[in-house]
Amino acid sequence: MKSKAVATPTRTKEILQTYGFSFKKSLGQNFLIDVNILKNIIEEAGIDGTVGAIEIGPGIGALTEQLAQHADRVVAFEIDQRLLPILEETLEGHNNVNVINQDILKADVERVIKEHFEQGQQVRVVANLPYYITTPILMKLLMDRLPIDSITVMIQKEVADRMAASPNTKSYGSLSIAVQYYTEAKVVLNVPKTVFMPQPNVDSSVLHLEMRKAPPVQLEDEEFFFDVVKATFGQRRKTLMNNLARHFKGEMDKQEIRDRLEKVGIDPSRRGESLAMEEFASLANVLYK
Repeated sequence: MKSKAVATPTRTKEILQTYGFSFKKSLGQNFLIDVNILKNIIEEAGIDGTVGAIEIGPGIGALTEQLAQHADRVVAFEIDQRLLPILEETLEGHNNVNVINQDILKADVERVIKEHFEQGQQVRVVANLPYYITTPILMKLLMDRLPIDSITVMIQKEVADRMAASPNTKSYGSLSIAVQYYTEAKVVLNVPKTVFMPQPNVDSSVLHLEMRKAPPVQLEDEEFFFDVVKATFGQRRKTLMNNLARHFKGEMDKQEIRDRLEKVGIDPSRRGESLAMEEFASLANVLYK
């Protein structure tokens, strides 16, 4: 008897053969073929019958099927038109799913949330994201300040590590600060490449981002803050002093930068990777004018 779940090697192969589907490298398509991993993702994402779920890139519906079984409603954004008839078949019988054929980066997600979910309903994003476009998608979801409660995504392990990194580690950088400004970030699962078809060249991790109700630090100017953070990591091996002097060349001389750093008790000879979010906030606020 054939397995009903989409996420098994046999069923996935069967679906691909039936529809003569070929993977598009440009879309970073890697389908999950392990039901247990999907169940773990659903659990880590906190999906239950009260929650609305948004999925990005449902593929042939492996994760979508599990979401449909656990969530109240599911909205899935799929850019590849060739997958629409497949999803219609694999999700048959699940009338709580809407598939939208659109690029998430161009979509008005806020409007979609208003249209498909109850007012005040918890909305959680759950996705197996294409590696090549992970950061733009996540930064759009965060910076648009959408009414979502959390994001749980399968992404490249190295990127997940960077997003959840702490100060004084190799992975810590401006991406860590950007993600952690909006969310509390945690790697909840490491996933071997063997559970995908086709197998990617790298291992994956599931990253859980719980949205913050308010920013963790007080800033004079948000854009300036991110600008300063980026500048301090400009050349990782260089000191704060050197990176900032290069960034503010023509606006502030070295002595002025030194004075301001000392004013907030930050040693100019430190490196960007040693600063916690609060220190970056003090630094940006004292440099802002």
